[in-house]
Amino acid sequence: MARVVHFEVQADDVERAKAFYAAAFGWEFQDYGAFVGSPYWGIVTGPDGEPGNNGGLLQRPKPAMGAGANAFECTVEVDDYDSAHARILGAGGSVALPKTALTGMAWQGYYLDTEGNTFGIHQPDPNAA
Repeated sequence: MARVVHFEVQADDVERAKAFYAAAFGWEFQDYGAFVGSPYWGIVTGPDGEPGNNGGLLQRPKPAMGAGANAFECTVEVDDYDSAHARILGAGGSVALPKTALTGMAWQGYYLDTEGNTFGIHQPDPNAA
């Protein structure tokens, strides 16, 4: 079986995206441009040894034939759905699909970041109904 080990967020305004994800989730950014030969920021989503993946942030390429995809929707696990919702909205995000109970499993919802990318948040809760 293959597992996701890295994700990337594409942004029209990289600095705005960095500010959004730092405010919404506390993510940190490291300049990896020297490693990849172009502007690129590593995303640190949490301490090593904890479940989850780190990722990257880059300028969204202009759409053109032969260009890579500009979408991959990821879901972030949160401890408290409602406080994460408030942080996302406070950081400039908006609701794409509202909070929904995945009965007996979790709360799930989808948002748009400041760059128009869709992402989800997920709070495990066996009492969700």
